[in-house]
Amino acid sequence: MQGFTEKIVEMMKEHRFFASQGGPIILSQIENEFGPELKALGPAGHSYVNWAAKMAVGLNTGVPWVMCKEDDAPDPIINACNGFYCDYFTPNKPYKPTMWTEAWSGWFTEFGGTIPKRPVEDLAFGVARFIQKGGSYINYYMYHGGTNFGRTAGGPFITTSYDYDAPIDEYGLVQEPKYSHLKQLHLAIKQCEAALVSSDPHVTKLGNYEEAHVFTAGKGSCVAFLTNYHMNAPAKVIFNKRHFTLPAWSISILPDCRNVVYNTATVAAKTTHVQMVPSGSILYSVARYDESIATYGDRGTITARGLLEQVNVTRDTTDYLWYTTSVDIKASESFLRGGKWPTLTVDSAGHAVHVFVNGHFYGSAFGTRENRKVSFSAPVNLRGGANRIALLSVAVGLPNVGLHFETWATGIVGSVVLHGLDEGNKDLSWQKWTYQAGLQGEAMNLISPTEESSVDWIKGSLAKQNKQPLTWYKAYFDAPRENEPLALDLKSMGKGQAWINGQSLGRYWMAYAKGNCGTCHYAGTYRQNKCQSGCGEPTQRWYHVPRSWLKPRGNLLVLFEELGGDVSKVSVVKRSVN
Repeated sequence: MQGFTEKIVEMMKEHRFFASQGGPIILSQIENEFGPELKALGPAGHSYVNWAAKMAVGLNTGVPWVMCKEDDAPDPIINACNGFYCDYFTPNKPYKPTMWTEAWSGWFTEFGGTIPKRPVEDLAFGVARFIQKGGSYINYYMYHGGTNFGRTAGGPFITTSYDYDAPIDEYGLVQEPKYSHLKQLHLAIKQCEAALVSSDPHVTKLGNYEEAHVFTAGKGSCVAFLTNYHMNAPAKVIFNKRHFTLPAWSISILPDCRNVVYNTATVAAKTTHVQMVPSGSILYSVARYDESIATYGDRGTITARGLLEQVNVTRDTTDYLWYTTSVDIKASESFLRGGKWPTLTVDSAGHAVHVFVNGHFYGSAFGTRENRKVSFSAPVNLRGGANRIALLSVAVGLPNVGLHFETWATGIVGSVVLHGLDEGNKDLSWQKWTYQAGLQGEAMNLISPTEESSVDWIKGSLAKQNKQPLTWYKAYFDAPRENEPLALDLKSMGKGQAWINGQSLGRYWMAYAKGNCGTCHYAGTYRQNKCQSGCGEPTQRWYHVPRSWLKPRGNLLVLFEELGGDVSKVSVVKRSVN
C-alpha cells in the first residue's frame, strides 16, 4: 500500500499538481470507509489507521489529508463524513473543519435490482442542512455518472452502468431538474458566503418542527436558513417580524435575513425526458462462432483432486472457469432400463454456473448481490460407461466492500453430487477435476479486429438462427451521424459480454428487476430502497458506446452470449433528451 501511495503522490508532484506547487489539488484522502471494518479488527485496526495516517503525512504534499468514516483519524488527518445526510456529523477535534466527502446523489444498481432515484428536493435539503449547521465542504458522489467498462464493475453483481441518478448522467447529459436545482442552491449559498465563513450559526426555535439558523458578519450583514423538518405539512412562521411559509421537509435561504432567494422543495427547473431512439445504423455481415465445451487435454488445463476456488485459478484474467470431470455409470443401473434419471446437484460460492453433461446443456443457476451462493439441481440423462460433466463457473465482478472480503470464495467450492443411483448418492467433489481458465474464443482473441478474420465464422442466415448458449456473434455497423450519445440495445440477448473495435463495453445481463416501484414522495429520510423504478424491466437494457471508440465505417461488434439470444434484434440507439 505504501508503494502504491508513494507512486501516485510522486506522479502528482512530478506534474506540479498539488496546490502547494501552484496546482489544482487542494485535498487528498488516505484509506476509504475503513471505520466500519475497524470495529471488528480492534487494536490491529487502530494500529493500521495510525500507520496509514503517519505514512500519508510523511509524503509532504503540502495539502491536507482526510479519512472518511474514520472517527479515530489522528491529527493532522481530518475525519470526514459520507452518506445521504451529514448534518449530524461533528469532526473528532473542534479545530477541524466539518467536511462531507461523499454526498450521495443517488445509489448504484445491481443486476436483478431496481433503479434507485433520489429526489432532488431531498438532496438539496440534505446539503442545506449541512451548510446551516456550519459545514465547510461538500463533494457530490456522484456528480457525473459513469460506466464500468470491461470487467471493472465490482460488488459483485453491480451493473456496467454507474449512472447513480447523478446530475450529469452516464452519457454526459444534464439531468433535469437535478442539475439546475442544485446549481441554484449553490448560487444561493454563494450569496451567503461572507456571513457563513465569519460566524457560527445562532439557532432559534420557530415551532415544533421549525428552526432559524442565523449567521452574521458585522456591519448589519445577516444570513438566515429557515427550516421545516415536518415530513407532511407546510408551516407558517414569523421570523425577523416577517411571515414565511415553509414547505414540508425544506429549507428557505435568506441571504439578507429578509428575502427568500431559494427553497429546497420549490423546483423551478423543467424535467428532462430521456428516450433511446433508433440511430439509423444497422448491423451487417452478422456471423457466429460456437464456443466449444472444455475437454480434457485442452489448452492451459490443470488437474487437481477436489474443487478449487475460482479466482485463485483464473487470477481474475477472465470471468470464466471450466470445471470438468468424468463419472462412470455401471451398465446395471436401474435408470438405464427406463427408471428415473439421476439428479445432479451443484453448490457454488457464486456467482453463476452453466451445466453441461455429455455436451448437452441442462440449465443455469445465478446468485445475487445479497446472496452470492448458487445451487443447481436437475435430472440428467447419463449413459452406461464414462460420462463427462462440464460446469462453466462465471464471476460477476470482484467483491469491493466487507470485512476480509479477500477471503470470500468464488466458484464451485461447495459440492457436486449425483443423487438417485442404485448405490445411493455419489459425491464427485473430491475426485479428479480438470480446470480451464477462460473460453476458447478468448484464447483465439475473437474480439480483435485483426484476429477475428482468421477464424471460420458461420455466416449468412445461419448465423442468426442459433439461439444456443455459449455463442460468439460478430457484426459490423457504421457510426451514426450527428453527435448524440450512443448505446447498444441488448434486450433480445441473455447474459454475456460485449466489445466494440476490440474494446470492452462491459458485462451485459437481461436480469429483470424485482422490487417495490410505488409512488415516490421527496419528504422524509431517504434510503436507497425508497424511490425505486424499473420494476419488471431488465435492470440494464442499454450499454453506453463512447463515440470516441468509433470510426466512420465498419465498426466491429462482438458479443459473447452465455444463455442464448436473438442477435437479429440488437441495435445501436441514440440517447435523446427533451
